[in-house]
Amino acid sequence: MTTHALIDSSRARGRPREFDMDAALGKALDVFSERGYHAASISELTEAMQLTSGSVYKAFKDKRGIFLAAFDRYRRIRRALLDARLQEAATGRDKVRELLASYASSSHGASGTRGCLVVGSANELAIFDEEAAQRVSDAFDANEAHLVELIRLGQSDGSISATLDVEATARTLLCLTAGMRIVGKTGRTAPDMDAVAREAMKLLT
Repeated sequence: MTTHALIDSSRARGRPREFDMDAALGKALDVFSERGYHAASISELTEAMQLTSGSVYKAFKDKRGIFLAAFDRYRRIRRALLDARLQEAATGRDKVRELLASYASSSHGASGTRGCLVVGSANELAIFDEEAAQRVSDAFDANEAHLVELIRLGQSDGSISATLDVEATARTLLCLTAGMRIVGKTGRTAPDMDAVAREAMKLLT
């Protein structure tokens, strides 16, 4: 567990107050995902993170700092969960199927309504903030490179056609998965999104 020691100005003797950085950023992530960057207020964030405003400003400086730290944590967690899921798949084709199934499961219910921080940031913040724009661009580049890797793995193990245009297919799947997270915010059902994932697999034939 990661902790970060900060001074809580409300304590008379100025003793350091420790808090769980990951837990705090997880709460901030919920606020940003549900409210969006611009609608989320610093008061909402401090309340959700269960920290004093002084602690928040000392650790992150401002709302933007909280957002960027939460964004990086979100990417790390999502990739770790996805890697664990794909590890059980035997072939490249199976790994792509599991990846699409992961997006489908995140695109309905509470997770679907909350949406994806990467996709939401691309729409809301990236055009106004150069550093945030680079974070979003890096995230999409990494997702596309991962898809390229999985498709090539499938070609090498024979589960995906060797004549498939790897880059074009990976980019198509990137756009499709990002679109799933957007459409998922409209209240789609699990069968709706599972059907999208099944149809997407036809791109590999």
